[in-house]
Amino acid sequence: MAGVVVIGAGQAGAAVVAGLRAGGHAGSLTLVGEEPVPPYQRPPLSKKYLLGEMTRERLFLRPESYYAEAGIALRTGTRVTGIDRAAQEVVIGTTRLGYETLVLATGAVPRRLPAAIGGDLAGVHVVRTLADVDAMAPGFVSGARVLIVGGGYIGLEAAAVAASRGMAVVLIEAADRILKRVAARETSDYFRALHARHGVDIREGVGLERLLGEGRVRGARLSDGSEVAADLVIVGIGIVPDTALAEAAGLAIENGIAVDAQGRTSDPAIWAAGDCASFPYRGGRLRLESVPNAIDMAECVAGNIMGRAVPYEPRPWFWSDQYDVKLQIAGLNAGFERVVTRAAGAAFSVWYYAGAALRAVDAMNDPRAYMVGKRLIAAGRSADPALVADPDVDLKVLLG
Repeated sequence: MAGVVVIGAGQAGAAVVAGLRAGGHAGSLTLVGEEPVPPYQRPPLSKKYLLGEMTRERLFLRPESYYAEAGIALRTGTRVTGIDRAAQEVVIGTTRLGYETLVLATGAVPRRLPAAIGGDLAGVHVVRTLADVDAMAPGFVSGARVLIVGGGYIGLEAAAVAASRGMAVVLIEAADRILKRVAARETSDYFRALHARHGVDIREGVGLERLLGEGRVRGARLSDGSEVAADLVIVGIGIVPDTALAEAAGLAIENGIAVDAQGRTSDPAIWAAGDCASFPYRGGRLRLESVPNAIDMAECVAGNIMGRAVPYEPRPWFWSDQYDVKLQIAGLNAGFERVVTRAAGAAFSVWYYAGAALRAVDAMNDPRAYMVGKRLIAAGRSADPALVADPDVDLKVLLG
């Protein structure tokens, strides 16, 4: 086997090339990334790295020397401009790189504010790449005023870091509550109260009309007519799969690059993995935006390129760190009909049910609830809501 090219040097791309080499692939292997650095972890960017608690080198998934030692041609700072499927070549400016097998691990890109409402002003940032965080870091100083647009997990994590730095934080969410798209009201209530205790001014049901400033942002006019001052703005209004190359090449697109159960696209020579890819799931299609999914799907694709022919079965789990609270989420809450809450001291969890079936668990500083919920969901089992809600019941009995 020869000529595997992977486009996208993020978590998924790095896992594909490592999986191929570990699995015995002896042919040429090239990993192409737009950023000028080796593959790195994204979750610590907006937390430990921004706070200065983690160095740039510690972000790297592997030492840079690994790629040469493993016979992987790592091409950083390289933008792929097209895919010639007929010739089986990747277009890089005026040069071409042939492939026998191509993997798209292009990830996702953050939504940005339109220039028409001030999105191009200096001091307006998104949180996705190392360069994004390096650009905003100088503004994270005590006393600075920050406006955060978006009350999802990215926005809330940014608010926690800013408040921890002694900054004056205003967070706006256009929906009637934070986390509305991803969590039950009970989880929203928990995190609203958490941020209020740390002085964050959360305004729900309030959108952004436009940013104010000449050249550099100085504030914002909100949809309720009020104005807020801001030395910097962080935009956390979601991400979209990076499908530009795939679309231009004529591959099937459906909420991302559409792949079959094994990770192969509509072109049998091209595969996809990670945030950019949607896969068959429970009679429909699913696309997950998480580090665990990027790694698991990439490893599955690597094995299938080697001939394993194993369908990808997601094991959804996520996490978020805010102040001294660690949120761990097991499962997917889509389609839930009711929730059951459990409070035991500082631990709090929200259990999602569709009928009698347990679908997901949000566990705040409650690793046992997370562990039990994850094992039950993985096994296709449920849990008696009455036992879940009783803090005197040891959750381990649910595994019996």
